[in-house]
Amino acid sequence: MKIQGNIIDVVNRKTFFGEITVENSTIVSVIPMEGQSDKYIMPGFVDAHVHIESSMLIPSEFARLAVLHGSVATVSDPHEIANVLGIDGVKFMIENGNKVPFKFYFGAPSCVPATTFESAGAVISVEGVEELLQMDEIHYLAEMMNYPGVLFKDKDVIAKLALARKYQKPIDGHAPGLRGEEARKYAAAGISTDHECFTYEEAEEKIGYGMKILIREGSAAKNFEALIDLLPLHPDKIMFCSDDKHPDDLILGHINQLVARALKKGCELFDVLHAACIAPVRHYNLQVGLLQSGDSADFIVVNDIENFEVHETYIDGVCVAKNKVSLIERIEVEPVNNFNIEKITAQDLSILATGKKVQVIEAIDGEIVTQSFTTETKTEEGFAISNTANDILKMAVINRYEKAPIALAFIKNFGFKSGAIASCVGHDSHNIIAVGTTDEEIAKAVNLIIENKGGISAVSTEKQMVLPLPVAGIMTNDDAYEVSKNYAEIDAFVKSELPCGLTAPFMTLSFMALLVIPQLKLSDKGLFDGKSFKFTSLFLD
Repeated sequence: MKIQGNIIDVVNRKTFFGEITVENSTIVSVIPMEGQSDKYIMPGFVDAHVHIESSMLIPSEFARLAVLHGSVATVSDPHEIANVLGIDGVKFMIENGNKVPFKFYFGAPSCVPATTFESAGAVISVEGVEELLQMDEIHYLAEMMNYPGVLFKDKDVIAKLALARKYQKPIDGHAPGLRGEEARKYAAAGISTDHECFTYEEAEEKIGYGMKILIREGSAAKNFEALIDLLPLHPDKIMFCSDDKHPDDLILGHINQLVARALKKGCELFDVLHAACIAPVRHYNLQVGLLQSGDSADFIVVNDIENFEVHETYIDGVCVAKNKVSLIERIEVEPVNNFNIEKITAQDLSILATGKKVQVIEAIDGEIVTQSFTTETKTEEGFAISNTANDILKMAVINRYEKAPIALAFIKNFGFKSGAIASCVGHDSHNIIAVGTTDEEIAKAVNLIIENKGGISAVSTEKQMVLPLPVAGIMTNDDAYEVSKNYAEIDAFVKSELPCGLTAPFMTLSFMALLVIPQLKLSDKGLFDGKSFKFTSLFLD
C-alpha cells in the first residue's frame, strides 16, 4: 500500500508532502516528494490513561468508536472489572481486546480492593499482582491510589512497587491534592505519572519532583482548562487522557478533541502532538508506530490541522475507520457476572434522625472531588428525609455482592424535584449507588438494577428507564452505537424530567462512592471522610 499527503513528522518536528509505503503491517519508507495535498497524514492518538469499563462497553466495542476519532491505542487500567471479578476480569478484558485490530495496553491493578472501607467482589494480592506483571500483555503497574500506603510504607504497597521495578514496568500514580514533602516522597517511590491533578500549582510541583502529568478530560472529571498552560512550559512532561468516558461522549470524540482545544489555546502543534501521540508510546514502551520507517503502520489521515476531523484510521496497515464509519466488526461475548442480592424495599432506606445537624456531600460539576457542609436535619415522624427545596437529596449505597445493611447519607447539587437515579457503576467496588427524592423512588431505581443484574436506571413519577449492563454489572456486550443512543436517551431524561443540571449525572454519581478522592464520600459501609481517611458520623448534635 502507498499513500500520499502532507506528512506530519512529529518525531522530527517537520511537515512535508510525501509518500508512505506499507508492506506486511510495517512502514517500509517515508519519502519526501514534490507536490501538494489537502489531507494530512500523522501518527494516531493514544489515550494515556483510561478505564474502558467506564464507557460501559467491552473493549471490542470501545475500539469501534475510538477509531472514528483517530485513536489507535489506549493505556488501559482494568481496575474496575478487577474490583468485581479479580484476575479473571483482567484476563477477560485482554482476551476480548485481542479479538479486534486495536492496540489495548493493560496494566496490573495495584489496589483491589481500593480500600478496606468498602466491599468489593475480589481481592488481588501481592502474589496476584506478580502473576499479572509476569504476563507479556501487562505493561505497567496501574494507578497506585493508596498514597497513604506509599507514604507510610505499607508492606503490601511497597511489595507491589518493588515487583513493578523487578519486571521493569512503569508505575502509574493517583494522588489528588498531594503537595509538598508528601508529594516528593510519593514520586521518590518510583511513581512516574499522575492524572489526578486539579490545579496548575499541584501539577507543576509534581513535575518538579520528576512525575509526568496527564491532562484529563473525561465525562465528569475535566481538568484541561486548569492544566493546559503547563504544555508550553513542560512539553516533554505532558500526556492527554480521558480516564472515564461515557458512550455518548465517546461517539462524539476522544483525544482528538483535546488536540483541537490545545491548538485553539495557542499551544504549538508539535508540542500538542507530542502529548497526544509520542509521550505515551515512549513512556510505556508501547508497540505503536510513530510514522517512521520500520514502525508499525499505525497512522491517521485528517482533513485539517485545526479541528482534526479524522478521515481514515490505520492500525498495522489495516484501515479500521473511514469517513466516520467504523470498519471493526462486532464480537459476540458471553456475559460474566456475580450479582448476588435480592430486591430492596422503601423501608430499607429509612434513616432515623439522631441529631439536629446532618453532614452533606456536595458534588461539584466537572470534578470527582467533593466538598461537604452541615445543615439542619429535615425530618418527618422522626426520620431524616430529602429536602428538595434546598437541593439536599437522600443517597444510598447497597452492597451488591451479599446481603448487608444499606449505607445512607445526603447529597447536594443533583437538583431533582422528583424521581431517582441508580447505577452499579460505582467506583471503585461497583456496589449500587443511588440518589433520589423519596425512599419509594430510590427503591424503584435500585430494583431495576437488581432485576437486570447491573445497569443504570432512572425513574420519575410516571416513567422508568434502564440500560442493562450484564458484563460484570458494569459493561454491556451490545452494539456500541445502540448503547450510545440508549445512554443519551436516559441521560436526557434525567436532565429534563427530574431535572438535573449536572453535565454528566451518572458519571458524577459513580464517583460519589470513590473513597480515595476527598472530601466526603459514601461507601456501602458508611459515610467516609477522605481527608482523615476514616469513617465519620452522618449526624452531629
